[in-house]
Amino acid sequence: MPTLVLYATVSAMALTTRKKAVIIKSAARHDKDTGSPEVQVNLISKRIDDLSKHLKKNRKDKHSRRGLLGLVAERRTHLEYLKKKNPAKHAELLKKIKE
Repeated sequence: MPTLVLYATVSAMALTTRKKAVIIKSAARHDKDTGSPEVQVNLISKRIDDLSKHLKKNRKDKHSRRGLLGLVAERRTHLEYLKKKNPAKHAELLKKIKE
């Protein structure tokens, strides 16, 4: 019985295709855009939020904490790239993230 609860928690954390589509549509530059830094940062930010909520409940989950640190580093890399290429978009994206 505990394994069923474990699987339910994991599936609740994962980004579904529909959630991803909504996030991509809100940040995309054009219809088929999935790889721009804005889209990537928004997807990573959502995953960071989900993992942060998970870690508040499960403080001893060291493996998820390590994954969270990797996501934060990946988001920082995308933001640095965007800052170098387009500072105006970078500032706009930071405002969205902080909301």
